[in-house]
Amino acid sequence: MSTFGPAVVFGLCFGFMFGTGCSLAILYSIYLGGYRKGVEDSIAVVKPRRYQYALEKIHARRAREAATAITSAK
Repeated sequence: MSTFGPAVVFGLCFGFMFGTGCSLAILYSIYLGGYRKGVEDSIAVVKPRRYQYALEKIHARRAREAATAITSAK
């Protein structure tokens, strides 16, 4: 068991580092792909329907928050 111990420790350390690092790299590349698409949609002359829908939801939420802030300030 004592001869097997260091190999297990190194295996766990390298497996955890590479496994976590690769997972983070994949998630980051997915995030950047979505970010690039969002920037492209915002710059486009004709906005996609999904972009317009998201923008309407944002404006509605901001209006709702402003209305509750005004009523709570009174």
